[in-house]
Amino acid sequence: MIDLYDDKYFMRRAIEEAKIALQKDEVPVGAVIVCDNQIIARTHNLTETLNDVTAHAEMQAITCAANFLGGKYLKDCTLYITLEPCQMCAGALYWSQISKIVIGASDSHRGFRVMKTKIHPKTKVIDGVLASESKELIEDFFKEKRKLK
Repeated sequence: MIDLYDDKYFMRRAIEEAKIALQKDEVPVGAVIVCDNQIIARTHNLTETLNDVTAHAEMQAITCAANFLGGKYLKDCTLYITLEPCQMCAGALYWSQISKIVIGASDSHRGFRVMKTKIHPKTKVIDGVLASESKELIEDFFKEKRKLK
């Protein structure tokens, strides 16, 4: 039996969100949070739109999911994120006690692992799901920004 709702399926939904961010001239990072194979949060970066450095896709997703569930803990949830979370987002994910984080592209400059930020010990992390698609969005965005300067 083929599982239609696997990690790639949900990462594609996160990539759709990243493309919406790109249309808004935001850094193209998208996120979805899933509980029981249902998307309960679908978000993207809004730092420019909201003029808020904390408006990362993950932070938006945590808030949406918590509101949907009616509680602050995301114990039976999975975050699909197109770019490895930064230390701020990793800290928020730690406190949310999210069960699983699925990452598209790694961030060797500002990712939580290079910054040595811990996530909750019960949180499972899976890397590299549709990494090339996620990485390409980010790289193309910044190449275009450098051209405009």
